[in-house]
Amino acid sequence: MSQAPVRVAALGMGWWSDVLADAMKRSGQFEIVSCYTRSEDKRRAFAEKYGCRTAASYEEILKDSSIAAVVNTTPNNVHLETTRQAAEAGKHIFLDKPIANTVRESFEMAEACQKAGVILSLGYQRRRETHFRWVKSEIDAGRFGKLVQAECNISRDRLGQFDLSSWRYTAAGMPGGVMLQIGIHYVDVLEYLMGPVKSVSARLAQLVLPGDNPDVANMILQHENNALSNLTASYASASEFYMMNIYGKEASAYYDLFTGLRHLKRGEKTARAIPTEKNDTIREELDEFAQCVRTGSKPETDGFWAARNLAVIKAGGKSAREGRVVEVAEVLESGE
Repeated sequence: MSQAPVRVAALGMGWWSDVLADAMKRSGQFEIVSCYTRSEDKRRAFAEKYGCRTAASYEEILKDSSIAAVVNTTPNNVHLETTRQAAEAGKHIFLDKPIANTVRESFEMAEACQKAGVILSLGYQRRRETHFRWVKSEIDAGRFGKLVQAECNISRDRLGQFDLSSWRYTAAGMPGGVMLQIGIHYVDVLEYLMGPVKSVSARLAQLVLPGDNPDVANMILQHENNALSNLTASYASASEFYMMNIYGKEASAYYDLFTGLRHLKRGEKTARAIPTEKNDTIREELDEFAQCVRTGSKPETDGFWAARNLAVIKAGGKSAREGRVVEVAEVLESGE
């Protein structure tokens, strides 16, 4: 198997395109050879920063047989078309979450890539954090016993820190607001650790930020094993904060941004600290993508996983609008 760098093109030039490009440079497993976005100034700046050439169009990238993959950071509403075009051209795709704005489009993308025999990998880097990997290994080993509950919070201060015209902060571009943009990370982690979600009850609020999108959201999730999780996401808090507690009948784990990971077994009185090193999660997900491109193996978070993960968020939005518990199966069936 060749270990030559995977030749990629970057599609979409925003702040996250640079985050991924920096991670690809750290990885050493990629060669960024081309880039395209509609803004000539942005693509020229990206090309100069990362030593690649600019493409005059997306079609130019797709016709280049030397390019193996596209790293796509375009707005959600064009993910389907840009991904479908890449698949038809035989290009593998790395796409940041969320996969799309509707479940129907998500499955269309996953199926198009499956049919074309190309990799579709979604960027869910939070699950790769070492504290969550440790918890997962303990759960899989049976040491947590029956999983019963989880609670988590993912919060940031975004007041005055964003462009109101950006698609990321509009109801049309990011329907569901903060829950779709960052809450989906912890939905992914919860399903990774606690198992698939079967129903959702949610509330959304707009309290601090201008614009037309919720900046605070809360969801109560019932998993298929009947365990309950509570997830809060916020762009209206005073500072950045991440917290996730996982409760089992035999053991529990407590994680937060400031104190790290702690672990408590049944019968013990004091939780013990679990030392974990900070890891380069974005580089790791891209390293996995490179390996999948070379071997044809399945990525940890593929299009089908991302489509179902999105359905949980969409069920939350429907629950908030209609004031009722919504089954994830209902959203999967409707494709909304």
